[in-house]
Amino acid sequence: MPISLDGLPELTTLQLPQAGGAGAARGQELGQDEFFELMLTQLQNQDPFKPMENGEFLSQIAQFSSVKSLGDLNTSFDSLSASLISNQALQGAALIGRSVLAETNTAVLPEEGEASGAVNLAIATSALRIQVQDAVGQVIREFDLGAQPEGLSRFRWGGESDLGVMAPPGVYTISAQYFDGTGMQSAPVLIDSAVESVSMGPQGLTVHIAGVGEVPFSAVREIG
Repeated sequence: MPISLDGLPELTTLQLPQAGGAGAARGQELGQDEFFELMLTQLQNQDPFKPMENGEFLSQIAQFSSVKSLGDLNTSFDSLSASLISNQALQGAALIGRSVLAETNTAVLPEEGEASGAVNLAIATSALRIQVQDAVGQVIREFDLGAQPEGLSRFRWGGESDLGVMAPPGVYTISAQYFDGTGMQSAPVLIDSAVESVSMGPQGLTVHIAGVGEVPFSAVREIG
């Protein structure tokens, strides 16, 4: 039978909270001094006929070290996360007023200006076509860029329509199709736009582009 000394409760095994459960937080509060005090109490109250083996002590020490290491690791991750958020905010502030090439089909045609962007081609093509639609979805301009290599293919639209007249300033939709050897396929379009503001949210850094709205920073391909 286990022996009880001076009214102390019987201790046959030192129970430590398991990492990852509700006891993880309590485990982080158990300091090194408290741990060795509990282990000493266990030694004083163990069954002399069934003393604990070295392996059991080593297992408990390893468990304590694991819980403590997880707490230290969480603290390090929190510090790293805060640092990354601060760096993103500083980078975002530097974008205000600058031009970026972002993945979007929306382009703003300014007064006596032009809209520009690029098409992201997954493969080289023998034919690349650009279409411009107005606010009601009518195609007002269509032009070919011919053969283009894989990657970004730049384009510019000065506002002229297929009827030979200038389109009014405003917001337009630009799409692209390329020939892949069997037929015409759609390709992602990126537009040069001005950054009006930036913000930090649950999804990270977002940029507010003139005439487009908010887009994630990950959609920005180039910074002018």
